Amino acid sequence: MKTEDEKAFFNYTRLPRGLYDEVLRRVEGRIEKKDTWYRKSLPPGLKLSITLRHLACCDNYPSLSYNFRVAPNTISLIINEVCDAIKAEFAAEVIQCPTTTEEWTAITEQFEKRWQFPHCCGALDGKHVAVTCPWNTGSEYRNYKGFFSIVLMALVDADYKFLWIDVGSDGSSNDASIYNGSELKEGLESPNNIFNLPEEKSLPGDDVPVPYYIVGDNAFGINKSLMNPFLIRNMENHDRIFNYRLSRARRVVENAFGILAHKFRVLLRTMNQRPGTCRKIITKCVILHNLIRLRYPATHNNMMDLEEQNLNVIPGAWRNDKVLLDVYHERARNTGTQEGRQIRRYLGHYFTSKAGSVPWQDKMIL
Repeated sequence: MKTEDEKAFFNYTRLPRGLYDEVLRRVEGRIEKKDTWYRKSLPPGLKLSITLRHLACCDNYPSLSYNFRVAPNTISLIINEVCDAIKAEFAAEVIQCPTTTEEWTAITEQFEKRWQFPHCCGALDGKHVAVTCPWNTGSEYRNYKGFFSIVLMALVDADYKFLWIDVGSDGSSNDASIYNGSELKEGLESPNNIFNLPEEKSLPGDDVPVPYYIVGDNAFGINKSLMNPFLIRNMENHDRIFNYRLSRARRVVENAFGILAHKFRVLLRTMNQRPGTCRKIITKCVILHNLIRLRYPATHNNMMDLEEQNLNVIPGAWRNDKVLLDVYHERARNTGTQEGRQIRRYLGHYFTSKAGSVPWQDKMIL
């Protein structure tokens, strides 16, 4: 199949042939075993193909066993082994939260160019991935919809790549509690600027210094490092414009999750492995997603939302599919800071000024 029908190979593994070859070349030393006097080792290519097929279509172990002629208990070991190898080989390369001012600046420039939202360092959100109830955990993993899950929280750049992920919080957690306990929040709000965010700078055509921030929804408390929307009630025109501009920037994280699950359908079915294995599988899916975006950026472009020249949004193909469930949004009162609200208010006025407006925004809020 690999040499005869490239499209069928892609549908089977979810990887372009060239990327499959690269992944195999780089991980085979980690997953290759020596033959013994009583058993021949399984080829690395077979191990990789088994794992990719499980991620692509969530074929269960008996089905994989039938297709690949490998025992189900061996397949369980193979999937763990290959996931560990891919994470060890690629994670630091393709899921790298920026650590320098130059890296953050490149991300903000991308958001400003593509989505007309200046000083944005990423879009944040979280999703549930269904799992069977882990042994002896009671209702710990039961989410607000009544099924068991673990949470994938992520920060995404303007090109739908995952910059930072937190995998494995139990399903009963909400967005805010996961983010509040994360190293991402600690780094963004560090008084010593351990993330090396750019210094406050005036927006284009303006002279008032504005900090750099990420964007999220109302589940996250607003502050100088995180902007969220105005509440719908009692909004003025500049508030509505701000919400529209913010929603365009936030759309990237929604699309990234949608594309991820559409490609790797193991995320859309209930995983019956242990939580540790589920975390490995989810992490591997994110790594492969980023590899595809980096090596083959045009792949899956039809899956994401597309803005026409008249700014109408054509829904991406992933929206016609089953999607991952949003994490519960517990909107606590007074969770934001006055400084954050002042920055948001200023951005709203800037977006309605001559310097910060875009020609089409008024008709988009009618």
